[in-house]
Amino acid sequence: MPQKSEFVEYLIEMLQPLGTIRAKSMFGGWGFYADERFFAIVADDAFYVKVDDTSREEFESRGLKPFRYEVRDKVRASMDYYEPPPEAMDDREILCQWAHKGLDAAVRAAGKKKPKGKAPKTGKPKAKKPRKKK
Repeated sequence: MPQKSEFVEYLIEMLQPLGTIRAKSMFGGWGFYADERFFAIVADDAFYVKVDDTSREEFESRGLKPFRYEVRDKVRASMDYYEPPPEAMDDREILCQWAHKGLDAAVRAAGKKKPKGKAPKTGKPKAKKPRKKK
């Protein structure tokens, strides 16, 4: 596992007011978790927080940039992660306000997912298949 950079360590420290923060190495970057909710990433020494339909407009209206990467033949793709404003990187309170938007998006996304496991019983008995006689 790669060593955490000073930047990643700095972010872990700055984001402590959000909960138990951990960074996990993934795909050449880092995924950030607050109390086991995946809410942000670091890629190429830039910090990005999760957005969704509820929060995206606030990031875009401020001219903040989404995380983009090359897929093939120089085609650029983006994900639902945006950089917070530059002033947030030096101010814990501002950084946590923007990062909390990512945490809120992660919570909303988790609420939309269907629970894992078997489908709930409907109360109707299953029809049994007739056995074949030998």
